[in-house]
Amino acid sequence: MPFYNSEEERQHGLQQLQQRQKHLIEFCYTVAQKYLFEKKYAEAVPAALHSLRFRRSVYGLSSVELVPAYLLLSEASLGMGRIVQAEEYLSQAQWTVLKSTDCQNATQSLLHRNLGLLYIAKKNYEEARYHLANDIYFASCAFGTEDIRTSGGYFHLANTFYGLQKVDLADTLYTKVSKIWHKYLNEHYQVLSQAHVEQADLLRKRFVNDTGLDEAQEAEAIQILTSILSIRESTSDKAPEKTIFVLKTLVMLHYLMMNSSKAEEYAIQALNLAKKLELSDEEQSNIEELLHLISAEEEHPIT
Repeated sequence: MPFYNSEEERQHGLQQLQQRQKHLIEFCYTVAQKYLFEKKYAEAVPAALHSLRFRRSVYGLSSVELVPAYLLLSEASLGMGRIVQAEEYLSQAQWTVLKSTDCQNATQSLLHRNLGLLYIAKKNYEEARYHLANDIYFASCAFGTEDIRTSGGYFHLANTFYGLQKVDLADTLYTKVSKIWHKYLNEHYQVLSQAHVEQADLLRKRFVNDTGLDEAQEAEAIQILTSILSIRESTSDKAPEKTIFVLKTLVMLHYLMMNSSKAEEYAIQALNLAKKLELSDEEQSNIEELLHLISAEEEHPIT
């Protein structure tokens, strides 16, 4: 226990400790989320437990701030096939939310998303649809209907419809999710692309990625878009343009993440498909422009 000369010093020391703990809460939460999106469920548990422990220390045992940690633990349990344990964590989260008078829309969204995932695992698709619809509602209230943070609800609802063989409904939602991510990533890509043009004669180096996302959000983007790509490829004979659209979105994601080899792989795949289908010269030119930018960065790394 540190020694303080005055009450003021003691309060200052406690505030610093709390700030460190809040930083650790967010760090552990992001790490656990990243592992969940990568389907590394067992690895997510220690980080989620640490996040819960720090939350209890900072906010108390009955605060609504504990809910995100309970949801991480529920999702990890679900991923490991421990449905009963997942239900226990979800019950704690639900009870905490019910007792709270100031639960934010974002937290309500996460709660319903996890309840949706639970009912998908139990093959109770009607209940899953109900909760995922609520997830989308609360996320839309918090972030807007076209935000990447809302897209996860659309994606899981699409998976539910796909599992029920309601392919048209699933297709509409997969398209919506793809467009949300494409719009977001394209805005960041255009800024970087313009920087290339303006600095063509200068040494250009890019030390950090340009996605504007944290590690967990990047892992979520990869998981969602590669899942949609697999579905598009399995039905590419019906709507190949949709496959190319997802491929171009993945190109931008990996390019902005500074994963040039993966970006190039998806770009070549998109270009070959566009040529095979004899798509417009403009479409092929757009993909070739992406490839050119990736190649230019490999030759002159931007940081």
